[in-house]
Amino acid sequence: MELAPDGPMAIPLWINGHAFLTVTDSFFTVTNPATGEAIRRVPLCGASEAAEAVKAAQAAQPEWAMMGMPARRHCLANLAEALDRYTGHFAKLLVQECGFDEARATAEVGEAVAALQGALVGQTGVLGVVLDDSRPLANFAEAIAPALMAGATVVVKPSPKAPSAVYALCELSARAEWPAGVLNLMQGDAAAIEGLCAGGVDRLIYSGHAALGVQVGAIAEAAGTPFEMKAA
Repeated sequence: MELAPDGPMAIPLWINGHAFLTVTDSFFTVTNPATGEAIRRVPLCGASEAAEAVKAAQAAQPEWAMMGMPARRHCLANLAEALDRYTGHFAKLLVQECGFDEARATAEVGEAVAALQGALVGQTGVLGVVLDDSRPLANFAEAIAPALMAGATVVVKPSPKAPSAVYALCELSARAEWPAGVLNLMQGDAAAIEGLCAGGVDRLIYSGHAALGVQVGAIAEAAGTPFEMKAA
């Protein structure tokens, strides 16, 4: 991702198999924690964008479930293979946004590959996933792989501090010829999480540090959305 001539490049949403552009009142500036440099920005979205993402996931879920487990496992294996091929690119994104050294970033990509390759079978439905910036790519892969194996579809909301690797994995799923709508991504903060609950996800999973998870859980509880926390 390169910088636009007038400043950091904005990362779009990913909905129904393609980049989804939206106009919002505010953006979050993504900075390199090692240098303080503004490198990207993300739109802070809310209910309308969440509704679009959840609708895409709901529409894709029956067909994804009907494909059968061997076909879904094949899709996951193809995505893992593609991610492994682009290890250097994904590691660079993690270094830029999370402040990891190269070895730690490369190891995290490997952990994400392993999660996609060795997925057990979880619960199906339409899943909302909220991430912090502690381990964004690996936490994402570990949270979604069992659900995807079971036939679930996903809307992920990455941390505004570290959105790029998660977005790039969604983009890579299209190159791996996944059906549109199986993986969707929206950007944002608390309003985006509220939007996912209002949009009708079957359950919300948070993966990251427990302190933020408590806040995410409170939003889910207020909306009556089943919630699961995978604390780092």
